[in-house]
Parts: sequence; structure tokens; C-alpha cells
Amino acid sequence: MTHHISRRTVLQGAGAGALALSFSGLHPLAAAHAQTSLRAVYHMTPPSGWLCDPQRPVHTNGAYQLYYLHSGQNNGPGGWDHATTNDGVAFTHQGVVMPLQPDFPVWSGSAVVDTANTAGFGAGAVIALATQPTDGIRKYQEQYLYWSTDGGYTFTALPDPVIVNTDGRTASTPAEIDNAEWFRDPKIHWDAVRSEWVCVIGRARYAAFYTSPNLRDWQWTSNFDYPNPALGGIECPDLFEMTAGDGSRHWVFAASMDAYGVGLPMTYAYWMGTWNGTAFIADNLTPQWLDWGWDWYAAVTWPSVEAPETKRLAVAWMNNWKYAARDVPTDASDGYNGQNSIVRELRLERQSGGWYSLLSSPVAALQGYATATTTLPDRTVNGSAVLPWSGRAYELELDIGWDAATNVGVSVGRSADGSRHTNVGKYGGELYVDRAPSDQSGYALAPYTRAAAPIDSSARSVHLRIFVDTQSVEVFVNSGHTVVSQQVHFAEGDTGISLYTDGGPANFTGITIREFGNPI
Repeated sequence: MTHHISRRTVLQGAGAGALALSFSGLHPLAAAHAQTSLRAVYHMTPPSGWLCDPQRPVHTNGAYQLYYLHSGQNNGPGGWDHATTNDGVAFTHQGVVMPLQPDFPVWSGSAVVDTANTAGFGAGAVIALATQPTDGIRKYQEQYLYWSTDGGYTFTALPDPVIVNTDGRTASTPAEIDNAEWFRDPKIHWDAVRSEWVCVIGRARYAAFYTSPNLRDWQWTSNFDYPNPALGGIECPDLFEMTAGDGSRHWVFAASMDAYGVGLPMTYAYWMGTWNGTAFIADNLTPQWLDWGWDWYAAVTWPSVEAPETKRLAVAWMNNWKYAARDVPTDASDGYNGQNSIVRELRLERQSGGWYSLLSSPVAALQGYATATTTLPDRTVNGSAVLPWSGRAYELELDIGWDAATNVGVSVGRSADGSRHTNVGKYGGELYVDRAPSDQSGYALAPYTRAAAPIDSSARSVHLRIFVDTQSVEVFVNSGHTVVSQQVHFAEGDTGISLYTDGGPANFTGITIREFGNPI
């Protein structure tokens, strides 16, 4: 019998022995370079195997407990693996916590610390809800409860789902199952005003909200529908409260969505609004976007320990379902596929138009891992200029100012002959990252190469923080209103930097390069 498997059905999880997973065979293109490591230097990667969705961390035992979907094969079935971090930069891998069972993989969900013992497993127990396919991988998705009494290092599962897929329970034909199966990625938040838990679940064209007094017994309250079907289905929804810089309090609902068909990102869309105890009411049904690149998906956010009301941290999977199941160069060089983004610090600020937006900055602790800092003289460029520096893992920070130039930017990952590079620039009303000149035929990312974010077309200056690792570029623009994140298949010799302009000169000032060593 042949089964159709949806794009997320077969992926994710942790086979037993996460630290010993390996791949057999080499991708033909990379076989000659199998001994050259391309592992990311300052991004979290799995020890081996396939890394997918991160799960929202909790803080216990003096550290953040991060879980992530993991498998021994690309886009293969699996469960949750576990890593710990004190600062969002250096991670220690702890191995499998929710293993793959026969026809019973563990998919995305979220964990919370049950401080008040509402679930009855003890005060401070870590409770996780995770999606699993009841009655085999082809059947309907439901939410299962796991609990831990050792700070999230080991979990025990309840045998039956705590949030039942009522549509799935009545489905019998393949067509009915297809329509009912999308019921996944629960995200839990404590509503302090009403002293109850709120859970949001992705349901393809809408999100479903549930409430519970104890994390075991859940009641559906409402759905959140959005008017633009071109935004794609809701995956990995997020829900939280946050205090803005002006002291006002706001609820945020977000989800990873595919808006490629209407020229919008395939990343993290979010809505500002309120939660009234039964429904999320958006201030504006048009979403904002936390990233404009191709590769910032399945993002999770969580409160920082030092300022839980005003600062949240965020991390995402640096991949895209348009090409995620393909081999990548690190399959052959290092035996793994996938990395998480830089952990970000999020703050909520009121904008001049009266609305509120989330602004992003790289986690501050990353600065402490710089092994060398180089400051280069300011320069005026009319055409192009190669900088006297090379490297594979660094931050490049600079300002660009111009008058008549029509296109200004920086090329990173430049090969010695200049034929390979990734361009980061400003053209008209766009801030773009174009990885097309870095593409490799065996791992082609085309046509998903150039990503662009809106920017004031009249602006004649821009501040850039460009983070380059061995297989990625993340660009933070100005004060963090705009971020563009891309995986990039840099080759071994793609280590140079150059500056460029079209249509006139530009001034490149404050050129600072911070090189990073491996924090793990």
C-alpha cells in the first residue's frame, strides 16, 4: 500500500543515541571535500543527523532547556532532543528526551514550568504538550502530555491525548483524514489575569484556542481566522504577553507561514492584540513579519530570565520547506543537516504611526565570544573595493551613506576571483540579501535566492550588522526593525569581503569585524 505523506508528517524527532547518529554515503558534489569541516562555528547544530523545529525553552536548574526535533535521516521520523544553554550562544547537548516509537514520532509542541502544581505532578514540574499521530503516522494528529520532575531532563508520557482531534476521530476515508490531520504544534501560555492556561494549535487555515485550569483538561474557546488565504497555513503558532517600552501591556499571536505566493516572507508573521479569555482580538488583521529572509521558520520565543516582562528571546530553524528535504554540504562534510539561527533579543516598541512592533537584536552574550576585532579605515567607494581581511565566522558592522548612488552594499563570502559571493545591499525601497552568486549546482537553492525587505526608498544611509557563519548570513538593519536570514552554501574558499556601489560613490564608515571562535 502506498501512502501520501504530507510535508511535515515524516520529519522530526530523535532516534535513540542522538550523539551517535551518522549518515551513510556522501553527496557526489562534496565527496572530494569530505574532510573539510563546514560546521557552523557560533550557531547551534546537532551533533549529527537532521535538526528541525526548535521547541520553546524553559528555564530550570540555572539554565535554559532547549528541545528540538531530530532524526537520524534527512526529513525522517523522530522525536525531541535536548540541549542546555546559559547564555543563548554555547549549547551542551543532553541527548534524546522524547524518542521515536514505532509509527509514533513526536512533533512540535511546547513546554512550561508548572510552578503552582496545577497538573498534579509537583510544584515546578516541566509539562510538555507535543503533537503525535494517533493510530499510526497516516492518521490524525493529537496533543499528548509529557511531564518531568528533574527539570526537563527526562519525561514520562500520559498514554492518551489530552487535546483530542474531534475532526480526526470522525474521519474514515483518506480524503477526510487529509482534511482533518492538520492539528499540531500546541503552544501554551499562562494567563495570569484569569489564572488558567491558554493553548493555541495550528489548524491549517486558522488557529484554535483552548483553555485549561490544569494542563490536562482542555476546553475549546475560539478560532482565529485571517482574511488572506495566500498567507499559507498556520504552523508552529506562538502566543505570549509582553510589556512595551512605554509600559503598556500587549498580547502577541504569531505563526510560521508561507506567503511566497503574494511576495511576502515564508517566516514568522505576528499580530498585536488582546486576549479576552476566550478569543484573540487582533489590532490589525494585516500581520507584521519578524524576518524577511528565506530561512527563519518554526520560530519560538520565550521570556528572558533577567527581564521576563520586557525582553524575550527568539530562535528559529534556518531552513525552508521549499528545499528543506534536500542534501546540504554539511551532510557530507560533517554528517548533519540543519542549524538554528542566532538567538535574538526581542523588545516591543511603539512606532511613529501608533502601532507596536517587535524589534530584534543579536543576543548580547554573543559579543563575548569574539576572538579578535579588526577596525578598518573609512573609505569612499565608487564601483567596488576588496577589504584586506578574510574569514568564515564573523560579524561585520558598518554604516553606509550616499547621495546619488542607486545601489550600495557589501559582498560577503567572496571567492578569490570574485565569482562567488553573497550580496547584502540597499536598492530603491528594498534591503536585500542575494545568495544567487554563492549557489552550488549540486545544492541549488534557485529560484529562492534573493530575499528583500521593505525600507524607506528615500533613505540615504543604513546601519548594518552582518553575521556570517560557514553556511549562513543574518543581517540586522538599523535598530532591528528589519532582519533578513539566509542559509548560504559557501564553498571552502569563500572567505573575502568587498564593498560595492552603482550610480555613484558611497561612504563606508565604522567598519568593524568581529571574528568568532566556536563556543561549544
